[in-house]
Amino acid sequence: MTGRAAPGLQAPWDRVYVVGAGPGAPDLITVRGLKVLEAADVVVYAGSLVSPDLLAHARPDAVLHDSAGMALPEIVATVVDAFRAGRRVVRLQTGDTALYSAQAEQLRALAEADVPVEIVPGVSSAMAAAAVLGCELTLPEVAQSVIFTRMAGRTPVPEGERLASLAAHGTTLVLFLSAQMIHKVVAELAGAYPPDTPVAVVYRASWPDQQVVRGDLTDIVDKVRAAGIKMTAIIVVGRVLDAMGIPEEAFRYSKLYDPGFSHGFRRAAPESAPPAV
Repeated sequence: MTGRAAPGLQAPWDRVYVVGAGPGAPDLITVRGLKVLEAADVVVYAGSLVSPDLLAHARPDAVLHDSAGMALPEIVATVVDAFRAGRRVVRLQTGDTALYSAQAEQLRALAEADVPVEIVPGVSSAMAAAAVLGCELTLPEVAQSVIFTRMAGRTPVPEGERLASLAAHGTTLVLFLSAQMIHKVVAELAGAYPPDTPVAVVYRASWPDQQVVRGDLTDIVDKVRAAGIKMTAIIVVGRVLDAMGIPEEAFRYSKLYDPGFSHGFRRAAPESAPPAV
């Protein structure tokens, strides 16, 4: 295939672009992702989650394939056939492709077909949920780690990654694909987290029908069931959700902007001169 420059891009179209479309809102796709989408001849998109408003940015003559009803061999064949025909191809997936996207199996199949790929990262629904909640997932002396995981369901998880084991760390948890099992989530966390640990469930973060349910481990199951949320939601667990409620005397500020802390870009403020006598 001859290299053809994509409009607005330096790289030639001698590869397939796998693009993270973001969490839902059409303006949360990256600038690079939007540019390749606008230039594509063929777009294979995850129709169950990609916003139709985002697809409106595709060229009027672009061929769109909804992969929601496709199995892996059909998805790969659609991409490979279009690429070999000299078409500019985008595989458009939701969120960021590095998390729960089935990206690895698609990349393996494309590599076997000798199809080069460039990945354009996107905004994960986990990050969108944190933004909706107005929280930082890490806080000094509260949580310095974040665990992204999901409950075992029809698809298992490795034995060492069962939620009860991960909960032992006591840090911030972000769960995908688990809202329909919220009762099991709470049961797995019992004992590792205090009952009053804050929990938030964000349904379809950044979509027009976005919904937020807040509670703690004692009441979140009933609240989520009352809201009718069963899927397409992110669960966040941890004290970081209550940062605004931490009293000033107990809140721990980061060293990054501490005037008394030196780093490579700023010297610590000099100590105040002793009072005159």
